[in-house]
Amino acid sequence: MITKRITIGTERAIIENTLDHNREALIATARGLSEADARRRLVASLTTPISVIKHAAAAERIWFQRFWAGLDESECDGYSRRDEGTFAVTADESLADVIAEFERASQRSREIAARFALDDTKDNPREGTVSMRWTLLAMIEEFARHAGHVDILREQIDQPVPRQPAS
Repeated sequence: MITKRITIGTERAIIENTLDHNREALIATARGLSEADARRRLVASLTTPISVIKHAAAAERIWFQRFWAGLDESECDGYSRRDEGTFAVTADESLADVIAEFERASQRSREIAARFALDDTKDNPREGTVSMRWTLLAMIEEFARHAGHVDILREQIDQPVPRQPAS
């Protein structure tokens, strides 16, 4: 179920609602897929519906649990060095497991973000000084982009394009 969009209200309410909407849209792109289709590689990279959601869970942990909350790796839900820049999913992880992992990570991110004002800042080694506002907007961008990727994959899975005969 996709959260109703908030189009008026405080800046924070609109930003958080938009992020939640994009989180849910990303999950919706993969719901109902078989395990085989969720892992089906249709592009040269590791980008599959399940791997994109796994990557999104990692982004939640990296930005909110590790960066903003300053948690040690051992204190993060399911964090591993694998989170750093990978779309790898193990053979024993089901689509339902990965969606649940993303939902748990998202909930923890909401809790962590609530502790900070939008203008609170921290220094990030790659991005420089960033605010909570920037982080929330970056996650909106990240998840919207990836939902678009999975939309295209889902279209290919659901309606394969017939191959044209060689001329």
